[in-house]
Amino acid sequence: MTIALNKAGKRFNRDWIFRNLTHQFESGNSYAVIGANGSGKSTLLQAISGAILLNEGNCQWASASKIPADKIYQYISYCAPYLEIVEEMTLHEFLSFHEQFKPFVPGIGPEQIIAEIGMEAAQHKRIAQFSSGMKQRAKLAQCIYADAPIVLLDEPCTNLDRQGIELYYTLIEKYCKKRLVLVGSNDETEYRFCNNQLNIMDYK
Repeated sequence: MTIALNKAGKRFNRDWIFRNLTHQFESGNSYAVIGANGSGKSTLLQAISGAILLNEGNCQWASASKIPADKIYQYISYCAPYLEIVEEMTLHEFLSFHEQFKPFVPGIGPEQIIAEIGMEAAQHKRIAQFSSGMKQRAKLAQCIYADAPIVLLDEPCTNLDRQGIELYYTLIEKYCKKRLVLVGSNDETEYRFCNNQLNIMDYK
């Protein structure tokens, strides 16, 4: 799986967020997208996901063959603070619901996921009753366990305590080695496993 950006640029009104960005991302590698707060890390991840359009240049996705932009969502799982989860559901209902749209990695179902993330006691509680850290664990679970070759993580350790961060690294090590992982963050705690870095400030 590869993602290729060619002279990519995105602007809002007259302000360019990034410009002339050419880079290739490949499966089996992890990439940290770094930069100051508000520098465009989230915008770049959203463009790579196909959620927003570039203003110039292009983004191409390919597996065995080129993937059309309107189909790329099938290959991507995404976790970000600004993505909401259905708080009226219980954790078990949420994961079961998500699995209908994007299957989990083979051989794993909601029960095993809940056990691995240490939330058995809360699996039948409504997500609205969760702490912010518990909600983040749920978001990470639906993202990392999804059977998708591309994993996009925007500030993935938001609201996590030390145990939550350790869980995050355990899940990355266990499930993401052969995938293409991009982490948007300015906190090294969240991306220290990444073997490549792209500084968004270089493309202003």
